[in-house]
This record gives sequence, structure tokens and C-alpha cells, in this order.
Amino acid sequence: MISADQIIEAYHNINSVVIKTPLMLNYNLSKKYECNIFLKREDMQVVRSFKIRGAYNKMKKMGEKARSGGVICASAGNHAQGVAFACSALKTHCIIYMPTTTPNQKISKVKHFGGEWVEIRLIGDTFDDANKVALQHSVDKQMPYIHPFDDEDVIAGQGTIAKEILDEMEVPVDILIVAVGGGGLISGVGSYFKYFSPATKIIAVEAEGAPALARSMEANALVRLDKIDSFADGIAVKMVGEKTFKICKEVIDDIKLVPEGKICSSILGLYNDEAIVVEPAGAISFASLDYFIEEIKGKNVVIIVCGGNNDITRTEDIRERALLWEGRKHYFIIRFPQRAGALRDFLNLLGPNDDISHFEYTKKTNRDTGPALVGIELKSSDDYLSLIERMNESGINYEHLNNNPMLFEMFV
Repeated sequence: MISADQIIEAYHNINSVVIKTPLMLNYNLSKKYECNIFLKREDMQVVRSFKIRGAYNKMKKMGEKARSGGVICASAGNHAQGVAFACSALKTHCIIYMPTTTPNQKISKVKHFGGEWVEIRLIGDTFDDANKVALQHSVDKQMPYIHPFDDEDVIAGQGTIAKEILDEMEVPVDILIVAVGGGGLISGVGSYFKYFSPATKIIAVEAEGAPALARSMEANALVRLDKIDSFADGIAVKMVGEKTFKICKEVIDDIKLVPEGKICSSILGLYNDEAIVVEPAGAISFASLDYFIEEIKGKNVVIIVCGGNNDITRTEDIRERALLWEGRKHYFIIRFPQRAGALRDFLNLLGPNDDISHFEYTKKTNRDTGPALVGIELKSSDDYLSLIERMNESGINYEHLNNNPMLFEMFV
């Protein structure tokens, strides 16, 4: 594990630039889950994520001479912002590689924090693609590489969050829930907790579409995933780090995979109910609470809200994924009878709270004989079975797409 001395040293290295973020008891969530839920609001950092802690500690410890020729990093967005801020503060040039799928909001923030000190290069579809190029460039140009997670100084910087939590908590922390991508955050805070609060149960939560840590833990060896869902971009990696994996095996007590749709549902819920804006990586810990309802009852639970860099242009995609996961949005291929009034008859089958949110003929020509793609949004998932019953009784010729991945990806 990372030593307590390394984390305390990092704490002093970064305290002039890093905000000591609030640790807040959340009344609504505590009441809902019948426990005390405290939020460590790293989404309120100047770069809206915890990543500045590790990036700044690493670059500070390097010294001016080592970074005088510039540095290189790769990031899905949040690490890049931390490095950009550190480069501006320490007057260091940096080349930052980011995947082409990075939300525009994160790209613009990197430019904002880094200014003239950073150059952004977009390449590949995932963090791992961009990281491969960045590592090669680092070797070719002999420029220091600032790793987003698999580096002891970076891990120690992230571990300073744990010091702040335990310094402020007046009651024991029974459960700590931490989002996992490459493993830097949970390695740092987990190390510190094992030294100073060993009774705390540490739960790692990972996106279902990018379960690099879960698969590695199952195999008891590092596993590189062939493909991942990069939606939760802040924690979507194909493989965790070598150093972080070793530490994770020592500090993690439980791990849970969370579907991306459930993460989206939590993003919307946090915005509507708590006025908290989080990105997918920042929402995953909240989304996991439903899996631990009995375990957390009556306990003191801390959630690290790891990031709030959400791009407003993703809102419709987030809402769509949430509705699909909640069972409130359904897509059908429907072949209407070729007679007048067939569409009207179908509309009469809908319930009073059902809404057609999408209608599109699947054929560009001869639409009179072609099927239609129909999206129906329900007020409650309980309304689905009654809708299907009415469609069956009326002899509607349909194909439900939600559970047919090949057709769904083709038409929706």
C-alpha cells in the first residue's frame, strides 16, 4: 500500500492549490436509506474532480529541472484538467492526448485551465487508445509522462481525500463507497483508511460496461478487456494499473458493477432532487446504494463525489438511457395493416399516460407497405405489460427491440 507518510507529504504539497472540499451529511439520501450518508464533494474542486490532487503532487515532486522540457499525459478528461491546471500553476508545457469521444465540455475546460501551457491532441476512441500514443511519444521525445493513476505520487495525491475525511468525521466511518476506473483513487484513499480506520468497509463500484477491475479480481491477475462502453468516460478503462491492482487487492472489501442506465437515472435524480450536477463517474456511487440497502441501514456511509464535469449536450442521451433502464421507454418495429385508420386504431390502444416519443418509417421508399419504428414512453414501467396485452389482443404485428441488441443498435 501507499504509506501514510507519502499521503501526508502529498497533503502538504498540494494544500496551496487544492480546495479542502466539503464533507456534507445529505438529509434526503440519509432518510431514504435509513442511515447517515456523507458526501465528500470533490465535484467542487476548481477543476470539478479529484484529479488535480494526484496530478499536482506528481508534478510538484518532480522538481523544476525534471519538468523543464515539458511533460506528456493521456486522459479521458478529468486528469487532463488536473494536469493542465498544474502546468499553468508551475509554468510547465504539456502535450495532452485525449480520445476523440471526450465530451466537448472537458476539452474546453482543459484549454481554459492550461491556456498557453498545453497542447491538446485528440486520438482514438478510448482512453487506452490515446494512452498508447502518449506513452510512445514520451519514450520517443524523452519527456516525463504524468500517469492518470498508476503512479505512487499520483496515488498519494488522491489519498489526501481520505485524510480530509477522517480529520473531519466525528463518528466512525462504517462504509466508504468509491468509483473505480484505473484504480488510483481507491488505492490512495483505501491505503489511508487501512492505516487509520481499518474497520471501515471499502466498496469499489465499477461501470458494468467497463469492468476491468472486477474481471482482474476474478482472475487474480491483470485482465485487459477487448472492448468497453466508454459512456462513463471518467472511469472507462480497458485495464487497471499494475500498481493500483496490487493495492486494490489489499484494500477493497467488496466490488459492485452498476449498469450505465442506472447511472443515468442517478444523474437525473441528483440534479432534480439535490441540485447536484455530476458526470457518470460521479453518479455511480449513488447508483450503487440500492444494491446495499440492508447493509448500510443504520450505518455511517461516505460517498466520494469524484467528478462533476458533465456536458449538457449529453443530457438527451442520459435521459434516454435512464428511461430504457427504468423500463419506461420501449421501441417497437410495427407493421401496420394496409387500410385507412390503422394508425388511429393503434393510437387508441395507448394508455392515458403513454406517449409516442418517436415515429419513423424504416423504408425510404414505398412507405405504404413498410414497417415503422415506434418509440413509446410510459409514465410507469408497470404500464408495459398492459400495453403488450392490448397490442396482442388487437393483433398488432410487432417486434419489441429493447431486448434485441442487434436490431436495437441498427434502428435506434
